[in-house]
Amino acid sequence: MNVKGKFGEDCAADFLEAQGYKIVARNFRIRSAEIDIIAQIDNVIIFIEVKARSNIRHGLPSEAVNFRKQKKIIEAASVFLQDENFSECACRFDVIEIYLRGEHVEEINHIENAFEVQGEF
Repeated sequence: MNVKGKFGEDCAADFLEAQGYKIVARNFRIRSAEIDIIAQIDNVIIFIEVKARSNIRHGLPSEAVNFRKQKKIIEAASVFLQDENFSECACRFDVIEIYLRGEHVEEINHIENAFEVQGEF
């Protein structure tokens, strides 16, 4: 992971904790996918993809979470829920955009329910 990505994930985790979320796991990996942050609030497990950008020349950070990336996150989320006995919890998929100016965070945009599972989960 690059320095900007790690910094963005750290900022996102701090932001979530300040909002009352409990960080359950970070950088959860399966063979073909990774989930940046897994958090919980109430009885909801949230799978969060973090995208940090210093400019939007190539589009908004959330636009990088395309259908292919979503499929991989959903696949990893399914494994996590089964492995960690969270199968009875509701879940959702969020994206957190981190906008950077130099080494400082200019803005954090938390997109709740950024995408949903289509079909069977």
